[in-house]
Amino acid sequence: MRKRSKPTESSATGSSGNSAASLTRGLDILRAFTPDDATLGNQELIDRTGLAGATVSRLTATLVNLGYLHYDAVLGRYSIGAATVALGYSALSSNPIIHIARPLMQELADRTGAAVALGACDGLEMVYLANCRSMSPVTLQLNVGSRVPMARTAMGLAYLTGLDEERRGALVAALKQADARRSERFVTDLDQALRDQAQFGFVTAFGSWHSYINAVGVTFHPTDGSPTVALTCGGIVDILPEDHCRKVVGPRLVALVEQMRERLAGGEGSRIDKAR
Repeated sequence: MRKRSKPTESSATGSSGNSAASLTRGLDILRAFTPDDATLGNQELIDRTGLAGATVSRLTATLVNLGYLHYDAVLGRYSIGAATVALGYSALSSNPIIHIARPLMQELADRTGAAVALGACDGLEMVYLANCRSMSPVTLQLNVGSRVPMARTAMGLAYLTGLDEERRGALVAALKQADARRSERFVTDLDQALRDQAQFGFVTAFGSWHSYINAVGVTFHPTDGSPTVALTCGGIVDILPEDHCRKVVGPRLVALVEQMRERLAGGEGSRIDKAR
């Protein structure tokens, strides 16, 4: 199958016809994804919706730019985007990363007494795609679909450190413009996060979102064409003091990501015990 060129902003803005009809057709494209579909190509969308090729191309470009679809330029295929996940939990069933991550996340949550979350970018925020909590009554009470600020959280900083310079630069500029009063603190935090990522493989956020919350974050680049995600382990400062985050939680979170990568590749080995 021939690969599509990457959707562009100009292709997404050229709309024709009745807006209600366009909305209906766009929803038809999203409904074409089933729980068994990690990705779909352009021809598959045409076959499943019965829409003309030009219409599918126009609507998929719009859905990509709005975050409801993710486009993999290498594979030339689409997957469900973070915005769709935030609107409907059913989309989660098509994401193999979450199925792989959840048991590992729950194990880490139980061991640390904190909350472990996996999230993706949606605009200037991070959206929770999965969240596991321990039995502790003082863990963070966030759920799938919850949104947290990219610029102030370990999840957001970890995501930013995992991007290429061009994509990161565009997001940084937008984040600085969105919160000019905090831009200097944000740049300082991001610079530190980049150094920590390079040295330790994880980033930290101590009281930057809420003064009583500490968290560790890591980036995960799926090898199946899914978009980049970030994982965090966070909790109140009494449960996760700074030193514990750096010496214990961070290495365990890095080991968790390594195990996710192995399982996604079909391996059975585990390195998580090495961090215990």
